[in-house]
Amino acid sequence: MRNIVFELCAETIDACLAARDGGAARIELCSGLSEGGLTPSHALICAAIEHSGLPVHVLIRPRGGDFLYREHELSVMRDDVAHAKSLGASGVVLGILAPDGTVDIPTTRSLVELAYPMKVTFHRAFDVTPSLSAALEDVIATGCDRILTSGGQRNVVAGTQTLSQLVVQAGSRIDIAVGGGLRLQNAPSLSRLTVAAHFHGSLRRRLLPKAGRAAGDGAMKSSRNVVAADDIRTVIRRLQNT
Repeated sequence: MRNIVFELCAETIDACLAARDGGAARIELCSGLSEGGLTPSHALICAAIEHSGLPVHVLIRPRGGDFLYREHELSVMRDDVAHAKSLGASGVVLGILAPDGTVDIPTTRSLVELAYPMKVTFHRAFDVTPSLSAALEDVIATGCDRILTSGGQRNVVAGTQTLSQLVVQAGSRIDIAVGGGLRLQNAPSLSRLTVAAHFHGSLRRRLLPKAGRAAGDGAMKSSRNVVAADDIRTVIRRLQNT
């Protein structure tokens, strides 16, 4: 049986606690998931590390949009990597592309070296490169430990065939983490078809406001995303039992 590693993508301390209670192997910590994920705050990093008891990998992404960064943005990213290390994070998650859309090997390698001994994941910037097979070799050349990918597609279901090919190409040289649209329902088939050992998801549910609140109480009527420890247990079990 494969040793399945499930990482929860979390943007709140409640999600981090659910990761702990649900048996996740680690946390990718971010803010702004509506923007595709941004660098989290100092306080959230501290709280996640202190209260979850899990390895916390901090997203290093100063803004939404593309993955071509100017020097002043790279300076912010370098500071954020150093800051995450100083706070006791176990890893960072980042992705930098060159103007032609390929992996920016020299810049990424410099951040990997700065991050050491933290682990480094190259995130789904990988999915917008012109050749995933070439990008995989480029990411390996940077010294990253892991690639988070949906197989170059909008979600992991559409990218299943490519994901299985990437797992084979990577072999033992780098971990391929399947992420981007992982759900309780598709977990068994994704695990079986990709033969991956690493999986990533947010498993968020929309919590609707309770009935009976005052009609004018807008704060009480707002919905929000939550993560349940039971859902994490279920997805891990379904990933393993294939």
